[in-house]
Amino acid sequence: MIPILGRDNADNRRRNLDFQVGNMVFLKVSPLKGLIRFGKKGKLSHRFIGPFEVLERIGEVAYQIALPSRLAKVHNVFHVSMLRKYVPSADHVIDFEPLEIRENLSYEEQPVEILETQQITLRNRVISFVKILWQNHKPEEATWEREDEMREKHPEIFP
Repeated sequence: MIPILGRDNADNRRRNLDFQVGNMVFLKVSPLKGLIRFGKKGKLSHRFIGPFEVLERIGEVAYQIALPSRLAKVHNVFHVSMLRKYVPSADHVIDFEPLEIRENLSYEEQPVEILETQQITLRNRVISFVKILWQNHKPEEATWEREDEMREKHPEIFP
């Protein structure tokens, strides 16, 4: 006989997130699919900005946080699932100021220049790649992209 799992076993590993007024939290942002942020693509890209101060608890699962004037168009009350506790460390802070954060908390990367070009031969085909320096990134965070895709999406960076 297969035991039926009831409410007793539901959410055993769930952690109740509870923030106090004055705590610092990170805010979750959603990168657009296929865009690169800080040299990582997709699932591995950074998804939180901040830290921001908790101003008030609203209900059981919502918090009001202090957003800077740059994010004035974004409503400042967020569900607890959009927040992460801030543990003080310089490695965790991601500067959102140079980002063009939209009202839906997403952003888009812009290429600045081409650093290198490279051609790879696969059987009878030659594929051209370009090393792209992205806006607000260091040269060591540059990524290799297909030249034909970059010419289509960003023709302005090609001479």
